Amino acid sequence: MPRYLMSVYGPAERGDYGAYPSKEDMLQAFADTGAFNDTLVEKGYFVFADGLEPVATATTVDGQGATAVFQDGPYLEAKEHLGGFWVIDVPDLDVALDLAAQGSKACRGTVEVRPFQTQESIEAMLER
Repeated sequence: MPRYLMSVYGPAERGDYGAYPSKEDMLQAFADTGAFNDTLVEKGYFVFADGLEPVATATTVDGQGATAVFQDGPYLEAKEHLGGFWVIDVPDLDVALDLAAQGSKACRGTVEVRPFQTQESIEAMLER
């Protein structure tokens, strides 16, 4: 089955309870997301999932030159940043998109769905 990354995006600026307006909203989102994760496991779609610390904790590394350059903070300045993700293994894109809608509702964030590269997609790229 194909694997997909479902990335959760939320505001870069966070309050006392992260991206949530209150402690109660945060706890409910965590409970709803936990229930969603349980569903993924039950259906055999779950590979891995986790949340990320705030974008201010990021370090950007560019090792392309003679010496690596390290910079505190995110690679891009943006209003929204990656806050967490799921890696799922599902029959097709339609299932991934349906799960992304469910995950978005549970965690209260926007979810981007992207397939992982496959040997077939790499070979097709090389044939061009």
